[in-house]
Amino acid sequence: MEIGIGIPNTVPGTTGAQMLDWARRAEAAGFSSLATIGAVSYPGYEELTVFAAAGAVTERIRFLSNVLISPARSTAELAKQAASVDQLTGGRLTLGVGIGWRTTDYQLTGRDFGARGQLFDEQLRGLEAAWAGEPLAEGTAPVGPPPVQQPGVPLMIGGMAEATVRRVVEFGAGWTAGGLPPDAVGPMAETVQSAWSEAGRKGRARIVALAYFSLGDTVDESRGYLLDYYRLMGGDIAEMIAGSAMRSPDAIAGALDAYAQVGVDELILDPTVSDPDQVDLLAEVVFSQ
Repeated sequence: MEIGIGIPNTVPGTTGAQMLDWARRAEAAGFSSLATIGAVSYPGYEELTVFAAAGAVTERIRFLSNVLISPARSTAELAKQAASVDQLTGGRLTLGVGIGWRTTDYQLTGRDFGARGQLFDEQLRGLEAAWAGEPLAEGTAPVGPPPVQQPGVPLMIGGMAEATVRRVVEFGAGWTAGGLPPDAVGPMAETVQSAWSEAGRKGRARIVALAYFSLGDTVDESRGYLLDYYRLMGGDIAEMIAGSAMRSPDAIAGALDAYAQVGVDELILDPTVSDPDQVDLLAEVVFSQ
């Protein structure tokens, strides 16, 4: 199982300099991917902009949006932005996408929250067309540039609905599990793999999971951020998520084994504080196993 690390693009108070330092350290430490989370309606740095900047200070590490709420964006803009990042980083982008749960993301971008599933399906088809060089509307030119990766930027589909499995099989390179414990990831991963095989897709669907962490004397800061990020889900859910973050080397080591056992190909350990020293502290734990 590969080990990636998130970048604190949504942690309040994070500076641009910290994120570039974070990206350099993550690559030097040997993490497989640098990942973002994000929401238009939550204060933070826009994901693809972060990747463009991080790509300029790194050479190897891959980039994964985990996940970007794509139906809150226009297909043409997203196709162009993602292909641009893929070109600027030499083909290192994987686009993790999902429909999200914040109505405010759709309110702020003038899109219909209630129709987000339909918008998502239309968009996934549109991304394939755009990256193949096809115009997205009659009488228009292709949005370009073409991505380095062909036939297009790999898509990881997030979500737990039945429609998620269909979208993974039809459009995706695999499934990404956002913040789910191993015992919830395992059954969904099996469902995805079965559908993948039944559809005649070659190989296996890629499975990615995310888990929150902080190390050192950071519990209050870590909890405060997660409680704020998830407060719109309600106090009980926010408390559960804030309490589930891994905050010790033993907890992280146990998670590595548990996620590997349920078939996860890459585990993203997502930060809840912004100090770049977290990268080095995490590397000491995960690469000494």
